[in-house]
Amino acid sequence: MTRREQYEAKTEAFLLPVMEKHHFELVDVEYVKEAGTWYLRAYIDKEGGITVDDCEVINRELGDWLDQEDFIEDSYILEVSSPGLGRPLKKEKDFARSIGKEVDIKLYKAVEKQKDYTGVLEAYDKDTVTIGLEDGTRITFERPSIALIRLAFDF
Repeated sequence: MTRREQYEAKTEAFLLPVMEKHHFELVDVEYVKEAGTWYLRAYIDKEGGITVDDCEVINRELGDWLDQEDFIEDSYILEVSSPGLGRPLKKEKDFARSIGKEVDIKLYKAVEKQKDYTGVLEAYDKDTVTIGLEDGTRITFERPSIALIRLAFDF
């Protein structure tokens, strides 16, 4: 397990009971370097959406715990936020919640000269994702071939 994965796993383990206490859902935890700065991000959600006040409560609890535990060697910025509309589907519960909804899929390599697909998520398992296209056809993708899958949204 990489250092990054250890930081994410330890943070997630702390946050899960905190999320339960507040009736929130932990969508994801990531430790990433962007433009030379490390970020520890926790994405949270709840029925009806997350507010700034919700993020502040979790940020305070998480920040206090991180200061006490002090297990991250690098300096970093802590962020707690809503995952937003364009969040990728990553976990089992993301896929389960999205069955019957329209998703956008971006592939690493083109299939039939196409890398981007939009369709209704019909099925998934640990190896594949199946969507129904507008013309009534179904297409199944191998999970490793998918660069990004997220809910489709129209403006």
